[in-house]
Amino acid sequence: MSKVAVVYWSGTGNTAAMASAVETGAKGRGADVTVLGPDGFSADKVSEFDAIAFGCPAMGAEVLEESSFDPMFTAVEGSLSGKKIALFGSYGWGDGQWMRDWEDRCRAAGAVFACDSVMANNAPGEDALEECKSLGAALA
Repeated sequence: MSKVAVVYWSGTGNTAAMASAVETGAKGRGADVTVLGPDGFSADKVSEFDAIAFGCPAMGAEVLEESSFDPMFTAVEGSLSGKKIALFGSYGWGDGQWMRDWEDRCRAAGAVFACDSVMANNAPGEDALEECKSLGAALA
């Protein structure tokens, strides 16, 4: 059984709904899933999991949430080489630049994407939630 971490931050509940769907998808494939906020995850924990889903909405000028998520992600970035990951999050403006920048950071760190990232414009609809379930299944 694979061990999957779902690490996310949500301000309005949109990314939380996506995280729940990721968890459902991974559990549906038999994975042991641990759901954590950014304060509960660190570089020391990366090796405890076979795969990690990171979720964060776009904030400000299309950046990761700056007070807790981005500092955590910056701290774990150096531990992601060879790690199977996936990214998800919601946005309310712009065109998804925050996700492209985040993917570039992950590639530069040597992370291995299990699947395409999932973005939802505002509240995730049925299609985005299904994509999140598939994302979870791809990590399992």
